[in-house]
Formats: sequence, C-alpha cells, structure tokens
Amino acid sequence: MTTESLLVRRRSGRSGLALLLVLVLLVLASVAHLGLGARMIGPQTVVRAFLAFDPRNFDHQIIISLRLLRLVAALVVGAALGVAGALLQTVIRNPLGEPHILGLNAGAALAVVATTALGLAFGPGQPLIAACGAGALFALVMGIASAGKSGLTPMKVTLCGVALTAFTSSLTAAILILDEQTLLAMRTWLAGDLAGLRWEAVRTAALVAATGLVLALWVAPALNMLALGDQVAIGLGISLARTRGLGLVAIALLCGAAVSLAGPIGFVGLVVPHLVRRFATDDLRPGVPLCALTGALLLLLADIAARTLVAPHELATGVMTALVGAPLFILLASRLFK
Repeated sequence: MTTESLLVRRRSGRSGLALLLVLVLLVLASVAHLGLGARMIGPQTVVRAFLAFDPRNFDHQIIISLRLLRLVAALVVGAALGVAGALLQTVIRNPLGEPHILGLNAGAALAVVATTALGLAFGPGQPLIAACGAGALFALVMGIASAGKSGLTPMKVTLCGVALTAFTSSLTAAILILDEQTLLAMRTWLAGDLAGLRWEAVRTAALVAATGLVLALWVAPALNMLALGDQVAIGLGISLARTRGLGLVAIALLCGAAVSLAGPIGFVGLVVPHLVRRFATDDLRPGVPLCALTGALLLLLADIAARTLVAPHELATGVMTALVGAPLFILLASRLFK
C-alpha cells in the first residue's frame, strides 16, 4: 500500500470519527435545548416524548407542540450557514470569507425588508427572495473587488464586503425608519433570533436549504480542484466559471434560507469551516456534511446560551454568535494581513 493511499485512509478515518463525534454532541445538545424554558424538563422526559408520546402528558405537549419548532429552525439555520461559509471561503480562496462579512446576509435582509415594506413578500417565497438579494449583493462585491490591476485579493474582497454591508444595512435601516409597521413586524427578526416562527416558514426554508446542500455536495469535488489554483483546476478539466457559478448559487440558497428564518445571524459561517479544517479535513466532500452538523451544533449552543445567561430574559441568538465570532474574526484578520 502506497504512502498516498495510507494518508487518504487516515484522513477518511479522521473525518468519519469527527462526523460521529459531532453527531453525538448534536443529539445531546438537542435534548438539552428541548428541556430548557420557563418549565424545565428532564432529559428522560424529552426522550420519552419522542419514543412514546402521550398526548395527556403536559411536558410531552410542550416539547412537541412548542419547543420542537425552535430546535428544527436552529438546526436548519446553523447547517445552512456552516456550509455557506465553507463554500464561500473555497470559491474566493479567502479564509475571512463569511456571509455576514461579505454582504450576503445584508443583501438577503434588504431584499426581505424591501419586499415586506412594498407588500410584495409572501411566506413561502421569502427564502427565494432572500437568496436573490444575497446573490445580487455578493455579485456586486465581487465585481467591485475585481476592478483594478491587482484583481481579486483577500484584502479587497473583505473591504468591499464590509463597505457594501454597511451601505446596505443603512438602506435597510432607512426603510424601517420610514415604515414603522414593517419595523414592528421585523424588529426581532433583524436582531437575528429564532423566536416566533411558524412551521410553514421552517418547512419552506428547509427545502431551499436542502436544495443548496445537495448542490454543494455535487459541486464539492470540483471546488476541491479549484482550491489548488486556477491553472491546476483548468489542467484537470474543471470549468472555472461553471464551478464558481454553481458554488455561488448554492451559497445564495443557503444564506437565503437561513436569513429568511432567523434574520442576519453572523460569524457561524466564519467559525465552522476553520474548526472543520483544523480538527478534521480540508476535503469538501466529507467537509460539507461536517460543516452542516458543526454549524447546527454551534448555533444550537448559542441559542442555549442566549436563553439561559440572563434567564428569565432571553437574548437574541445573533448576539451570542457575534460575541464569539467577532474576536475570532479580528484574530484571523491580524494573522492574514500582518
């Protein structure tokens, strides 16, 4: 057996072990998440609610009728943002690539707020509206960053993303100031929160996110080649425009699904890919499902912290992700641009 095949088997085994570990942690975190609330419910009762549901049991009704919705929403949003971040960092070859920093979340939020203020938004179509907004603003970021003799660089993409995010957020704020009804309807959503959702919205967003995830898995082998450099990828028969285009469509779908549910939650897409590459693999084929599970776990833990740190009051979930993600972004930026 060659050295290369041994390395492949070792990496595959490490990825499988990491996948199993994250899955176990995700199940434990889900049980804890379902037990938290104004009425604390023990883990055994939570498990019995799924294995032997009793409609006469008040705790079972709370878990299935009330808390399960928030859990599923957290899993969908976290998985979508984790995979979107991994794809984004690969497509633009920028370790600081993250939907919140590079304008995708801001574009999605502006699209949702604008269509809501105009009376054009409708529940089932909101994830696609958000996806269009995310894709349009990121295309603008890439177009502006490509200008000049130096072309695309990590510094230019990051600065353009931050600048256009600020500009788009200002437009969103202006719309909300002028339309008080929209502000009242979307105030909690804009903070990045998982409260007040409906099953219809979660099912629609999950379908859009699943489409983006399938597309991400399909394009992952080509993106692996793209990470080696444009010339190497072309030599291996990879179409750069087609691969980047499919990757960006998947990113837009994933971001649109996440933002339509929970608002512009940031930094999950930044942290998750770095964790997966550091402790498991840089191969996107096992990396995509790993990023999905890790993103779901990270957002679930953030939501648990948001609900317990200042109990009985609750913080927005996006506040917790920013508290962890912002210092990490500063650390990565200082290392990249030193």
